[in-house]
Amino acid sequence: MAKKSFPYINREISWLSFNERVLQEAADKTTPLIERIKFLGIFSNNRDEFYRVRVATVRRLSKLGRKAVSLYGEDPKELLPKLQRKVIEQQNRFEEIYTEILKELADNNIFMINERQLNENQIAYIKNYFHSDVLPALFPIMVDDTKSFPYMKDKSGYLFVKLISIAEKKKNKFALIEIPSKILNRFVVLPTEDDKKYIILLDDIIRYCVNEIFEVFGFRSVESYNIKLTRDAELDIDNDVSKSMLEKISKGIKDRKKGLPVRFVYDAAMPNDMLSFIMKKLGMDKKDNAIPGGRYHNFKDFINFPTLGEKKLIYKHQPPLEHGLLQNTNKTILDTIFHKDLLLHYPYHTFNHIINLLREASIDPRVESIKITLYRVADSSKIANALINAIKNGKKVVVLVELQARFDEENNIYWANKLQEEGAHVIYGVTGLKVHSKLFLITSRIKGKEVKVAHIGTGNFNEKTARIYTDFSLLTANKLITDEVNKVFDFYVDNFKVGQFKHLAVAPFYMRKTFVSLINKEIANAKAGKKSGIILKMNSLVDREMIVKLYEASNAGVPVQLIVRGACSLVTGIEGYSKNIVANSIVDKYLEHARVFIFHNGGEEKMYLTSADWMSRNLDSRSEVAVPIYDKEIRKQIKDIINIQLAGNTKVRILDPFQENVYKKPQPGERKIRVQDEVYDYIKETNKIYSKSKLELSKIK
Repeated sequence: MAKKSFPYINREISWLSFNERVLQEAADKTTPLIERIKFLGIFSNNRDEFYRVRVATVRRLSKLGRKAVSLYGEDPKELLPKLQRKVIEQQNRFEEIYTEILKELADNNIFMINERQLNENQIAYIKNYFHSDVLPALFPIMVDDTKSFPYMKDKSGYLFVKLISIAEKKKNKFALIEIPSKILNRFVVLPTEDDKKYIILLDDIIRYCVNEIFEVFGFRSVESYNIKLTRDAELDIDNDVSKSMLEKISKGIKDRKKGLPVRFVYDAAMPNDMLSFIMKKLGMDKKDNAIPGGRYHNFKDFINFPTLGEKKLIYKHQPPLEHGLLQNTNKTILDTIFHKDLLLHYPYHTFNHIINLLREASIDPRVESIKITLYRVADSSKIANALINAIKNGKKVVVLVELQARFDEENNIYWANKLQEEGAHVIYGVTGLKVHSKLFLITSRIKGKEVKVAHIGTGNFNEKTARIYTDFSLLTANKLITDEVNKVFDFYVDNFKVGQFKHLAVAPFYMRKTFVSLINKEIANAKAGKKSGIILKMNSLVDREMIVKLYEASNAGVPVQLIVRGACSLVTGIEGYSKNIVANSIVDKYLEHARVFIFHNGGEEKMYLTSADWMSRNLDSRSEVAVPIYDKEIRKQIKDIINIQLAGNTKVRILDPFQENVYKKPQPGERKIRVQDEVYDYIKETNKIYSKSKLELSKIK
């Protein structure tokens, strides 16, 4: 199959289709009302990152001329207007959904009001709040024809204000006011009246009181509109060999804050004279990703919308479960893993097990060393603090901190410095690779013998995201796995020690080859009339070579089932390419983040957990690890969970050739299966079957 001739959906277009699924959740009336508002915030935050990274990259490529087509696969100049049309279409739908939600909030006695709707009591309240809290946080900048336009920060919202002179011989001016939503809550809850809840945005408090800033200087506000600028967020890392990676990333972060504008969002009600003025000052025109919007921007803040009203307005989150083998036991987690592999699945299981394991290891006299990769950690990371405690208890601690984890660079630099100060051996990534693997290795000395326990996971060591991302963690003392995890860490310490791997699939050296080989085996079996099958769950499927391979498998008669949350460039159901491929996407209260790959393999199933999607960057330019699952019980659990996801018919979309995001619905007589609720119930039930295993473990001393 010629690589250039196969059906392929552009990655950026497909990603916008994913974000539309998020927008669907905001529109879905079966989603609790306040959760719908939060989905608007998630949609907005996603779109911001899309512009900061993906659109910025396409714009950079568009300057390369013909060379860009060979690098990217299509003409970036033709793609940019397509993306803008799609974004504007989604923005219009966004505004419709927001208006609908406001009406439904009012039906539930929750009112979003603006500065024109205040009563006397509310006016008194916001004036007091403005002077006590808001005014000290405001630093307006006066603008006119004689001055260059002030620098606008990325990710910040602003009010652009038109001022007229109330004194003689003064020229009218404009002012720019940054909305201080990083310092103050964007949502101000006003005093309840007659059981009615009132919320006003910080933006509107500033609008109402804005004249108290300018009148003393002889100006009065006549109009004010929300605006926002999104900047190119790609880091430019210089090649100066005399600088450390830490210095290069630190400089890149500073330069990012001054990145070129890639999107300007403005209130569509803004008069032409104000819009023309600001566009001219910014050196942009309407073709340069200028997006008209509603009265408010920076809707990412709506992720933190206040919880008001009845309980039915928010999701009921079931409490995280303890693993059945770790409940009410007098054994350490380490001792349990020595005798039996454990599978944790967040957020259904508590992430505290990981924190407690590292905390126990930091104290346990048998433990000699801990090695770990850190990609995204929480701001006040309990994981990092457990590692510091291990150092204080005399353990050797080796930490690979990936400084290039996008938008987490500053936090990672902080923890890298902190851990190094405490005495850890800190590795600042690997030259030429981004380390995305989720590994740790605990080495103990028991009766003179070295015993290792490894963690291989699909998600970050981050207690905050573990509450909302679905991920797997495998904890094992299986020497076949732990010895190879140790080889991965040897490579991180000394990049010349690539090592040989018989069990782990390690990128960028062997992973692509491993999975291509497994697909080839399914193709051979199908052609020989034997049973075959491939099940793949991931966040993104955009790598062209792997897509061609799946088309080849489909044409050979291999049934391929895909669960892809985000961008999916493979086109399903096309005769001659993908007749035997079906794809679904689950978007619900938790963010599906786990990657699971299952191959029928002639009845001896091969099953892998990994942090790697099927994107070129994961397979070719990142350090990734996929672990085979050997424990029979754990294999069954993973397969059962994947089967629940394949059977899901609620909050599941069908990824068809037209990207229409049609909901998969129960067939007549079929029961409703909401995947994330069913998985929680399944894990709750598996806890019960551990009683026998627990009894056997209790006999081991």
